[in-house]
Amino acid sequence: MIKITDMKKKAPYMWEIDKSFRSDMNVPARIFATREMLDDVLKDRSIEQLVNVATLRGIQSAAIVMPDVHEGYGFPIGGVAATLWPSGVISPGGIGYDINCGVRLVKSQLELSDIKSRIKLLGAAIYTSIPSGVGKGGDILLSEAKLDEVLRHGAQKMVQKGYGFEADIDHTESRGCLENADPAMVSHQAKKRGEDQLGTMGAGNHFVEVGVVEEIYDEECANAYGLFENQITVLIHTGSRGLGHQVATDYIKIMMGKMRDYGIVVPDRELACAPFDSPEGQKYFAAMAAAANFAWANRQAIMHGVRLAWRDIFGGKLEDLELLYDVAHNIAKIETHIIDGKLQKVIVHRKGATRAFGPGNPEVPKDYRDVGQPVIIPGSMGTSSFVLAGANRSMELSFGSSCHGAGRQMSRSEAKRRVDATSIINELEHRGIHVQAGSLKGIAEEAPQAYKDVESVVNVVHEAGIAKKVAKLRPLMVIKG
Repeated sequence: MIKITDMKKKAPYMWEIDKSFRSDMNVPARIFATREMLDDVLKDRSIEQLVNVATLRGIQSAAIVMPDVHEGYGFPIGGVAATLWPSGVISPGGIGYDINCGVRLVKSQLELSDIKSRIKLLGAAIYTSIPSGVGKGGDILLSEAKLDEVLRHGAQKMVQKGYGFEADIDHTESRGCLENADPAMVSHQAKKRGEDQLGTMGAGNHFVEVGVVEEIYDEECANAYGLFENQITVLIHTGSRGLGHQVATDYIKIMMGKMRDYGIVVPDRELACAPFDSPEGQKYFAAMAAAANFAWANRQAIMHGVRLAWRDIFGGKLEDLELLYDVAHNIAKIETHIIDGKLQKVIVHRKGATRAFGPGNPEVPKDYRDVGQPVIIPGSMGTSSFVLAGANRSMELSFGSSCHGAGRQMSRSEAKRRVDATSIINELEHRGIHVQAGSLKGIAEEAPQAYKDVESVVNVVHEAGIAKKVAKLRPLMVIKG
């Protein structure tokens, strides 16, 4: 059992468990948190999982978790791990079942006073426009050939089909498409699960949230991002739906059966993995990229639905809602980082973590390059969300990564046991936050008290120098599955 005394404070807001802690560790385990957060973090298995990650073949520098850490499948959520390219392992558990679950922030030029009287109408219109709920299908039905085009080209295919604008692609991480995607590596069952789910939100922690910019912390970055106080914004949070889940299921099973052939022993079967340059590693990477492209296409289609609903209520043009940025949470990417003073290509696993590249990085869109990549941190229905700017220190500390949200502190089953959904809806309504949802069960599971204090989480990455605070968004209307 891991204790706080096993951790050493290496810097303000950064703790480490030395690799001598356990004989099978290849690197230290690094935790970004305050001292007070550590007590809660140790209540679940997330730090034990982090130590397990530190044993992976080819892992570099440190196994890392962000302050929104909590227990996940194999890897902790909030985890970052970089393995040596091309011989280090790739692990589906290090990416997660909801491949490229992510969030995009859309900005308007309207202010709170412009929409206040019609906010409920807008919520109802968005709820009607975007199918939500477990397994719920939508109006976009794709043949396998058409689906393959989406899997190969991602959000770019949706824009070609009229579901957005080229400027949306410029403001999407990786321009909404991983080029190594290969639809042939995605099973028929996975494709079947995705054939009617493009443009749908799903359930769980996924949502569309209308908010208002309540506070600006950094004027230079806010100007670069086009944010101002009282501005109305829309957050969209969802992923690759059943298709991505099936891709993860398929390849976890395959890798569990192949690890012995590669002489790989892991302390937890949920860390199933294969060498990146093995046939299984390459096939998974190509399938994962295809699922990631599906997720970007999905968020693009949902944003189109939001634009249509917005135009129905407020008039104007579809492009009046502009995409500020779209970031992935659950993904693996080939990146180059300085390790032990040398440039090294690595396979960066981010699971419940957001890329946070700083100023000057060529991966950051040109119009944001002077200030760094937008980092979007959603709250939890009743709490604020935040926009930050990636900082160069993230390249030294966390392979260019930041936290991705508040992070759960209560399991879904515990939340359902302890939270009365009707009371939550009434309480939020009293605070001026309207909720449009398909089920009371979903509201209970996602109640604000089921999550950590997002402001504390955001302050850790800000104070650690990983990303700096730019703006705070207050929720006005939450649409959930």
